[in-house]
Amino acid sequence: MSLLNPRFQVLSLVVLLSIIVFGFSEAEASYQVYKVKVVNEFPHDPKAYTQGLLYAENDTLFESTGLYGRSTVRKVALGNGKVEAAHKMQSSDFGEGLTLLGERLFQLTWLQDTGFIYDRYNLSKFEKFTHHMQDGWGLATDGGVLFGSDGTSTLYEIDPQTMKVIRKRVVKSQGHEVPYLNELEYVKNEIWANVYVTDCIARISPKDGTVIGWILLQSLREDLISRGYKDFEVLNGIAWDRDGDRVFVTGKLWPKLFEIKLLPLPPNAPLIGEINNLCIPKPFFGELES
Repeated sequence: MSLLNPRFQVLSLVVLLSIIVFGFSEAEASYQVYKVKVVNEFPHDPKAYTQGLLYAENDTLFESTGLYGRSTVRKVALGNGKVEAAHKMQSSDFGEGLTLLGERLFQLTWLQDTGFIYDRYNLSKFEKFTHHMQDGWGLATDGGVLFGSDGTSTLYEIDPQTMKVIRKRVVKSQGHEVPYLNELEYVKNEIWANVYVTDCIARISPKDGTVIGWILLQSLREDLISRGYKDFEVLNGIAWDRDGDRVFVTGKLWPKLFEIKLLPLPPNAPLIGEINNLCIPKPFFGELES
């Protein structure tokens, strides 16, 4: 004889079937959605095809830029956007994601399984490494391991000593895989990822790859357009100032870098129902330039 209330049994069966059929949990369905408020605005090199961005300290940024013949690793002053030091890469290398672990800058390259490790104080001193992702797109670190993306929905955890993959997570939002994970940043025990060709940032749990929040930044693009800026490309570049708890974002060929504050949207906001259309791009055919 069952001790469970029949209504509870039916409800439990419905929940179980929902998980089996739709492939997501209640926790996964309850992500928070945010819009942003611009707190500060800073100059950004409009010729910088931003592929990686990070905050070091003392209002100093490091940035990786792409395009063949124009790729660099650079040290940038936050306040005026001035490039204080730079290493120009070989014309055959297309710069990609960048992160700082200790005194070493790790950088990926596009369409290759190789990257470079630089001395943060002397960018001309570097060594080459090989990784085991399908491609090189984004990099971040929690201070212990590296996190990488390759343009798919896979989030990689990488040993910085051997560059071997420790584990992989498929990033999903309410059961939907999120492809084209691009530039990454580690923020308060989360991985924040630009999603290529969108104006969205996914807040990802590194434990299981679940999207626990979405940040909508369409307003930044609209602001630049309203001021007459043209010829800039997709949103790409997230930097977190751990000590000051500040978040900075920019994009490829963007003339500005923005410090932003997150503003949670109410659960009934119309945009929440459009997340899949706004933030999860349909598959492309052919070669993508991240």
